Amino acid sequence: MVVPVRKRLDRHEWAAAALDALAAGGLAAVAVEPIAARLGATKGSFYHHFRNRDALVDAALELWELRNTDAVIAATGDPADARAALRNLLGTVLGSVTAEPGDLARGHAVEMALQADGRHPAVAAALERVSHRRIEHLTALFADLGLAPDEAAHRALLAFTAYLGHVQLARATPDLLPRGAALDAYLDGMLAALTGAPRTP
Repeated sequence: MVVPVRKRLDRHEWAAAALDALAAGGLAAVAVEPIAARLGATKGSFYHHFRNRDALVDAALELWELRNTDAVIAATGDPADARAALRNLLGTVLGSVTAEPGDLARGHAVEMALQADGRHPAVAAALERVSHRRIEHLTALFADLGLAPDEAAHRALLAFTAYLGHVQLARATPDLLPRGAALDAYLDGMLAALTGAPRTP
């Protein structure tokens, strides 16, 4: 009888599989044995890389942050052209919500699952860290457009909450979301609203 050779997995593969589990079933779905079975790995492989399940959750959260915040910010434009960078950023994150599944779209599903599990200490810390990072980046882009610091922070928060609402709609009522040319027009209107004249006191 031929015994199948199990693949030797690295830490990244375990973290990516945990992210897939998070996207599909929330934090409760990050369980070592089902993930090991899905990967064709042993629990020994898991314990070679992680002390316990909490360490796997931490690694998954770090990977989500890297893919869905750091990599997105790095890939969406030169801050020297803040308006183009802002449009590219919004187009990337909003467009990916309705795109074919991929790392970024999976990350949106993870985000919604994490929002539901926001009282878990590790999840709360990750959401706080990621939200601050995103809002800081958006604030810097709006400031580069010439807005005063308070106004730039206000517009950044509006943009970030619009993104979260977009992701929530994608989960609950995806038919309401614009796609293709409609998304382009939506982005133009959103950018005009976000970068228009400052509010009157």
